[in-house]
Amino acid sequence: MGKLDGRIALVTGGSVGMGAADATLLAAEGARVIVADIADDAGQALADSIGGVYRHLDVADEAQWKQVVADVDSTVGHIDILINNAGIVAFTPVATTELEEWNRVIGINLTGVFLGIRSVAESMKAAGGGVIVNVSSTAGIMGYSNLSAYVASKWGVRGLTKAAALDLGADNVRVVSVHPGGIRTPMTAGMESLEMYAGQPIPRIGEPEEVAKLILYLVADATYSTGTEFIADGGATVGQVLNV
Repeated sequence: MGKLDGRIALVTGGSVGMGAADATLLAAEGARVIVADIADDAGQALADSIGGVYRHLDVADEAQWKQVVADVDSTVGHIDILINNAGIVAFTPVATTELEEWNRVIGINLTGVFLGIRSVAESMKAAGGGVIVNVSSTAGIMGYSNLSAYVASKWGVRGLTKAAALDLGADNVRVVSVHPGGIRTPMTAGMESLEMYAGQPIPRIGEPEEVAKLILYLVADATYSTGTEFIADGGATVGQVLNV
């Protein structure tokens, strides 16, 4: 028996990195997983390997959200779990960030999360409840240089999570945010060196599976938690270990 037997989970950005680890672990615990992404080949391959379903989804596109959720409801079943994982990063100082780049980051990282919540909220309420996990970042806890759009988007996800938790709590829909630090994914390629993490209490990069285990706990066991942050960052936001 898996912890998630009989439940249906949709994971955005689910084809690689943290999304793929989330989808794989949720499926291993019995969930029927919908892998949603724009990387069709990788997404379909992963869905096939875990016994799930793949759907093309640009999370910044309202019409695609409506189509995917309606299709899943009619062909797979009611979505019990939504993992809003899709995201991008842009390494640009605030003074030179173009509006087009700003809007693209905000559109995927923040508006995409809003559209996801809104797209499943009514069906979750009608079905008696559900769980929404919004993947933010340590950039939603603290600031980083040269990441103005990314930081703004991830702080926005943190705030949106709290507002949604208040709006949906009475309908037994829990909403939480997860804040990973440096995790070994395609987004952090070239940032794996131990020197980058030497000052953390846990002095190494994290693995996608470590975040997935936290997400499994949140959807399966953390039944009295909503609207709050859960951090998986090797202690980076606690402070730096000083060798003095």
